[in-house]
Amino acid sequence: MNRYVKMVNFGGHYFIKEFEKKKKHSNKVRQVKDFTIKKFFLEGDCEILVHFEETGREVLITPDSDRELIKRYLGEDYLK
Repeated sequence: MNRYVKMVNFGGHYFIKEFEKKKKHSNKVRQVKDFTIKKFFLEGDCEILVHFEETGREVLITPDSDRELIKRYLGEDYLK
C-alpha cells in the first residue's frame, strides 16, 4: 500500500511521497498533485499521513477510517 504525506502549515497544505532508491543514494521526496492522491485513495490503494508542521502532530488516515475523520482532515471529496 502506498503512503502519502499531507504536510499542513500556516500557508496551506501539500502532498509528498518518498521514493526509495535502490543504490546508495538517499531517498527522494517529491510533491504529488491532489487529484492523484484522491484517485488512489478512492480506489483503496493508499494511506495518508497528515502531518502538522507547527505542532509535529500526525494522523494516519486509511480508506477504512471513520468517515468523519476523513471529512475533517481530507475533505468531502475523499468520501466514497
